[in-house]
Amino acid sequence: MTAAIPPACRRPIEQPTAVVREGADAVVELGPWRPRHGARHFVPAFSVLDAPAHAFRFELSVVTSRGWSPWIATATVGSADFFPLPTAQGIESQIDLWAAQESIAEVKLRLRVRALHPTSIFDRPWLVTLSACDGVEDRKKLATAMESVRLPVPELSQMETDPALAPRICSPTSVAMVLAYLGAGVSIEHLAAEMFHPALDIYGVWPAAVSAAAHRGVPGYLLRFPEWDAATWCLDHGLPIVASVRYESGELTGAAIAATEGHLVVLTGYDGDDVLVNDPAAPTADTVARRYRRSELENVWLGRAGVGYVFFTAPGGSRAR
Repeated sequence: MTAAIPPACRRPIEQPTAVVREGADAVVELGPWRPRHGARHFVPAFSVLDAPAHAFRFELSVVTSRGWSPWIATATVGSADFFPLPTAQGIESQIDLWAAQESIAEVKLRLRVRALHPTSIFDRPWLVTLSACDGVEDRKKLATAMESVRLPVPELSQMETDPALAPRICSPTSVAMVLAYLGAGVSIEHLAAEMFHPALDIYGVWPAAVSAAAHRGVPGYLLRFPEWDAATWCLDHGLPIVASVRYESGELTGAAIAATEGHLVVLTGYDGDDVLVNDPAAPTADTVARRYRRSELENVWLGRAGVGYVFFTAPGGSRAR
C-alpha cells in the first residue's frame, strides 16, 4: 500500500483498535495522529474493495486550547440519514474536507458506515487515509526534467456523453479514464450515477470518486500534494493523478474551458517544462490529450486546492469482478 504513496507523504499504516457497532452503523475510530507540521486542511478518503451497497461519512476531532473539539462531520457519501453533528468553533466542514482557522497539532478521525450488515464491510480489504497540510504550497523550484514520462491513459470526453450531464461530470469522466488505464473500465454514465450526490446536486464529491473505484476492485486515496516533486514521483511510478484545478481566464494556456471554479483533469506525464494532461472538457476524445505549461498548472492546481485522486493496483493484483 505505501508503495503507491509519494515517500514525502507517507506515514506507517496503523490498524484500528476496533470496529464498534452503534445502532445501524459500524464505527471505526483512528488516531490520535500528529501531523508532521501544524495543519489547517484535512482531506479524508475511504476505499473498500468490491463491497456491497453502503453509505459513510467521516468525523473529525481536533485538539484546541480548550481540549478535544466536538466531532465534526463531512457530507455523507451514499444513502443514509446520519444524525447531525454540531459545528465547532475554528474548524469548518467543507463537504469533503475540513479547514481550520489555526494550525492543528493533533487529530482523531472516525469513519461511520451504514449497510445491511455494516460490520461485515470491514471483512473486505479496506483503507482509510487522511491527508493533512498547512494550506501553503511548497514553492521549491525544480530543475527542468531531462526525460519525459507519458502514461497510456485512454482519452474520454465528458462532452460526448448525455448533453444534460456533459458540463457537470468532469470527475466521473476523469475517474473512468484512470480505471480504464488500470484495466477496470466502466462507462462514464454508470460512474456518474454512482458518484452523484443528490442533496448537493453535484458529481464531484472527492470521497465518492474513491469509493466508486473501490467498488470495481481499484483502491485509491486523496492527497493534498505539497509540491510538484510528489506529482512527478507518482507519474514516474505509473500512477496518473486526477487533479482538482481552479482558474480564471488566461491562467491556463490552451485549456479546454476558458475558466472554472472547479474542474478535474488527469495528469498523464510530463515532458520538459510541459505537463501532459487528459482534459475531459475537450469537445471530442481525440482532443482530450493536451500539454499545459508546468508553471501554470502548478499555479491552478498546487496553488489552489492542490488535491489529487490517486488509484493503484490492489496488492495481489485483484481486479473488479
